[in-house]
Amino acid sequence: MVPFQPLFRNPHLQTIAGHYWKRPSGDAFPVERRYVQTEPGVQVLVESQRPPGRAAGEIVMVHGLEGSGEAGYMQSLSAIALRAGFAAHRFNMRTCGGTERLSQTLYHAGLTSDLVAVLREFRREGREPAFLVGFSLGANVVLKLAGEMGEDALPLVGGVCGVSAPLDLSACAHRIAEPDNRLYERRFVNRMRDRLCATGRYSIDDFAGLDTVIGIDQRITAPSFGFGDAENYYRTQSALRFLAGIRVPVLLIQAKDDTFIPFEIFGSEAVRSNSRIELLATEHGGHLGFIGRKPQRFWADQAIIDWIQLQNAKKLTVVSSRS
Repeated sequence: MVPFQPLFRNPHLQTIAGHYWKRPSGDAFPVERRYVQTEPGVQVLVESQRPPGRAAGEIVMVHGLEGSGEAGYMQSLSAIALRAGFAAHRFNMRTCGGTERLSQTLYHAGLTSDLVAVLREFRREGREPAFLVGFSLGANVVLKLAGEMGEDALPLVGGVCGVSAPLDLSACAHRIAEPDNRLYERRFVNRMRDRLCATGRYSIDDFAGLDTVIGIDQRITAPSFGFGDAENYYRTQSALRFLAGIRVPVLLIQAKDDTFIPFEIFGSEAVRSNSRIELLATEHGGHLGFIGRKPQRFWADQAIIDWIQLQNAKKLTVVSSRS
């Protein structure tokens, strides 16, 4: 795996560049927009693209807080995955990607049931176990899914990659609330408010006095799912509590200077004690940045594909040795 050579060493420049830098897309490959009913009254959108011929595998991507399948990191990973021969599926969490009216409930950082339903549908269609790639909040979702399913994940999941994963939701929510992250938090709050109002279940008046992510989670997210308050929501839904149960290969890509996620989390016993978890830590990169010097401009995309290809090679070696 090629070492990360950052174009910027400032974490805020990395974070902002990662969001706004023009990225390649897989526009040359037709997109199938598919709505999957995951439970009564809930439909989620999956945007799928396939390479010519037989795919080398299936990659399912899950976006971050207030993101969608249109996020730049989802688009550029799809592009490199398709060029490498993989099918690329961009999973939109409920009410995201223009589906606000297709669900009776919201999404949250630990909601795994919709993704499990999609993976089971893939399995019924005869697809290979998928590699899951989660970005930010989406990383918490895919890691929690693998942990809570344990051995039962094996027919559905070939491996999991978490990029900028907020493994401890409480620590990360409080870190986002600190002054150096105020611009980011304001953007999150505005987008959360707009999306929730677009569902038709909330009005602008419901957000009076709410100017933090924790505030919205305290008043809206936690009560909506029966968690009571924000801290109980964070405690029960953090992937950190589920890592011990993971039975598939895991790659964590994390910048030490991520201003949303305290790096100390990745030194915890929960991360270190499961031998299936590999941590790829960089000194720089910000939050979902990892903008590198050419030719590795979008370094994380290449690191993810390299890792997935390695897992595929290991699987083929095991099958060959048994035959």
